[in-house]
Amino acid sequence: MSPRAGAAEARGDVALQVEGVTLYYGGLAALANVDLAVHYGQIDALIGPNGAGKTSLFDVVTGLTKPSRGRVMLAGEDVTRRHPAARARLGIARTFQRLELFSSLTVRENIQVAAEAARSLGKAGARGARALVDDQLQRTGLASLADARVDTLSTGTGRLVELARALATEPRVLLLDEPASGLDPSESSALIALLTLLAADGLAVLLVEHDVELVMATAATLTVLDRGRVLATGDPEQVRGLPEVQAAYLGPHTSEEGPARPLPGEGTMPRPEAEGAVPRPETVVRRGGPHVETQAEIVP
Repeated sequence: MSPRAGAAEARGDVALQVEGVTLYYGGLAALANVDLAVHYGQIDALIGPNGAGKTSLFDVVTGLTKPSRGRVMLAGEDVTRRHPAARARLGIARTFQRLELFSSLTVRENIQVAAEAARSLGKAGARGARALVDDQLQRTGLASLADARVDTLSTGTGRLVELARALATEPRVLLLDEPASGLDPSESSALIALLTLLAADGLAVLLVEHDVELVMATAATLTVLDRGRVLATGDPEQVRGLPEVQAAYLGPHTSEEGPARPLPGEGTMPRPEAEGAVPRPETVVRRGGPHVETQAEIVP
């Protein structure tokens, strides 16, 4: 797979820009003035408690949901009013938190659907759809399962099929919604290696993941979303240690409790708020020099 990166898509350049995105469901704000940048040639991660608005943001970026305010820019082009299919043609691909596969088809056939779409758009070049499929089967380690029906596979393997299908569209920006969910430790290690290679090839990757260790092993930047607002963004190690970030996951700490504990892994970060909870008033607080910007709630 060769991401569509060229002279105008240099490593570190912004591929996807979310600017001031706000999303209301009725009177509830699922997203509030969200800014986010995703860069060519690296993995940018987005984390947050359950109900923080991460999947809602993915839906806005891919066009499944129209924002109430703000805009989405792809390679400098405003795509906010573009249909999901148009955004896919321009190079946005995604996976889903809940598996979205053609269960009665084989692994190869699932990937073939995307490869044929890429060919119809002229992305496959001289290689053709079959070569695209073979590339992704090899890249994701699924070649030995090519003829297996996906409804016979584990959830973790199904996620790899969904990833391979997304890659077969030859995207320039790849959105991954909890790709490690259901993977065992060895599969997670393989996923880390794969994502690292994809970024090295020039692909822009936005990763939503509850496996914080996977995030820390792969991400160049880390953004924390809480109650629909950006709580912090910047260097992953710096962001991870911020008291505001620790409190968002674990609740407030008193001085007697000592230093903030590490962020937990999957299954230990539930929040009672449903996605779309109304955010409280906040004041922007800048910490850690130019690399970290946080938005912390100020409570009298």
